[in-house]
Amino acid sequence: MPLLVTPAIPAGTLAASGQPTLSLGDGARLRPWRLDDAEAVREAFQDPEIQRWHVRRADSGNEAREWIEGWQSGWHSETAGHWAVAGSENDGLLGRVSLKSLNLVDGTAEVAYWMVPAARGGGVCTRAVTTLSDWALEHRGFHRLELEHSTANQASCRVAAKAGFEAEGVRRGAALHMDGWHDMHLHARVRRLP
Repeated sequence: MPLLVTPAIPAGTLAASGQPTLSLGDGARLRPWRLDDAEAVREAFQDPEIQRWHVRRADSGNEAREWIEGWQSGWHSETAGHWAVAGSENDGLLGRVSLKSLNLVDGTAEVAYWMVPAARGGGVCTRAVTTLSDWALEHRGFHRLELEHSTANQASCRVAAKAGFEAEGVRRGAALHMDGWHDMHLHARVRRLP
């Protein structure tokens, strides 16, 4: 069935370009995931806070490698883009930031993120979310990015607000966490049109 609109992002645009590495300043950067990140991912997902908000854990390096392979394939299939947040010292893993549920016709995606405990509270997460969002909206043709988090996750709410995501409302009982159903706070950034 033919479309009556021109897609915001033509199919093949992302896959044809390599997934970029984006600088966060101070030597930190967003870079594509590598299979040798598996042990750091497994270790990150032992953290109770990551498990609380992301409802997963990795029980082995092999399981983490499978996740990374899925994260890598998302770029080629144009369904998602996942980046490791890496520090300047030994390229150590600080966290993850992602564009999920890509809709190229509408130019929309969902932003998700987590940080390892040692990287929290210093502004790295906010810089990562801001940098990725600026790149997606200003350089890749995305029109709207959404971000949602449990209303109980105040740290995530602060990151969203500092990264320029305006609060749009609450989706009641929208996500199941380990302790039951959570209301989810919805935020969004929309590209400024000329």
